[in-house]
Parts: sequence; C-alpha cells; structure tokens
Amino acid sequence: MSLVLPSPRFRGAPVTIADSPLLAGDVYSADCPSREIFGHVTSKWGVLVLAALAPGTLRWGGLRRRIGGISEKMLAQTLRILEEDGFVHREARPVVPPHVEYRLTPLGAELAERLLPVVEWIAGNVGAVLEARSEGRQEVR
Repeated sequence: MSLVLPSPRFRGAPVTIADSPLLAGDVYSADCPSREIFGHVTSKWGVLVLAALAPGTLRWGGLRRRIGGISEKMLAQTLRILEEDGFVHREARPVVPPHVEYRLTPLGAELAERLLPVVEWIAGNVGAVLEARSEGRQEVR
C-alpha cells in the first residue's frame, strides 16, 4: 500500500507505509510531514477552532462568534486545512439557505482532548503570565 504525503515538499511521492520512517512522525525533523501538521494544529487559529468545536457541532456563524477576532478568510482557511488533515468534518446540508455544520472527527476529538488542558491552563494563569511579563520588562530597563 502506498500513500501520497500531503506536504508540498513531498507531494506526488508515493511512500510505502510499512517502509516509511516518516510516518512514525518526528516533529523535530525539518523533513518530516508531522512538522507541517504540528504547525496547522498549534497555529493561533488552529488551536482555537479545535477547542471551539470540542463541545460539539457548530455552524459557521457559531464558530465566528465563539472565536473573537477571527476573520472570515482565516476561519475558512483554518477549517479547510484542519479538514484536509482529518481533524474536522464539514457537512453541507442541501437546503435553502445553505446550512453547513462543522464537527470534530474522532481524530480531531482525540487531539482536542489533549489541547484543552493547555487552553484551560492559559486561561487560568493569564494573570501570573502577565505579571511575569511585566516584571521581565522592568528588569531589562
């Protein structure tokens, strides 16, 4: 069985699953496709989209309201990338007006389960981080 890797660097290069050390993943290696996936997931909007979808299905407008400050372009781009990576499922219902829903796939739900503690930690410790940042700036002067 062969697989065509999604990275532009590897596009079109068939890889045999059994023989490929790349498919084990090494985010520290610049040549590993996992680095690109890591970038998609850990981007500012990637983390927030995954966290916003963790509780359940949302429509476009619901995602925009949940993720303050995200532009239509960035939401569309992030959803497309996360869908291509297999983390988000997009379901377009054939009704008028169009009705599109987004939800996490099982792979996306597993990932979100691991990301949510980081998101929650940041929210719970923002005061301490801002204080440390302020103290660090005072020491530099």
